[in-house]
Amino acid sequence: MLEDRILTDYRNVAVVGISARPERPSHRVAVYLSEHGYNVIPVNPALEEVIGRTCYPDLSSIPDRVEVVDIFRKPEDVVPVVREATRVGAKAVWMQEGVINEEAASLAREAGLLVVMDRCMLKEHVRMLREHMQSGGEQSGRP
Repeated sequence: MLEDRILTDYRNVAVVGISARPERPSHRVAVYLSEHGYNVIPVNPALEEVIGRTCYPDLSSIPDRVEVVDIFRKPEDVVPVVREATRVGAKAVWMQEGVINEEAASLAREAGLLVVMDRCMLKEHVRMLREHMQSGGEQSGRP
């Protein structure tokens, strides 16, 4: 599965649209990924720090390599994020549950990025770990 490939092969995840509010899905997903060995890079121009990490105003401001761009934005706001993901050399864009934008997905694919749309990284990671455990693998954050 494409989701498994992304979750297994890439560790640097920029979370675009992260919230400082712990009850928000973006916050919960970022914390979960961080707790499971991913280098989470928060992106929100309204925040300076979140989940104990520096928060960047946009993808271009991140000094580290960005591999996956996890998008928590309204569907109509996704195209500029995908264009920026392409410019910074991301390998994949992941549009969270409820985020569906076919134009953005096409732009990303045309630029050679892997694309997941309308799926939750946390839920997909849990599913992947469960399947790995059921097949006899050892428990870890990474199959």
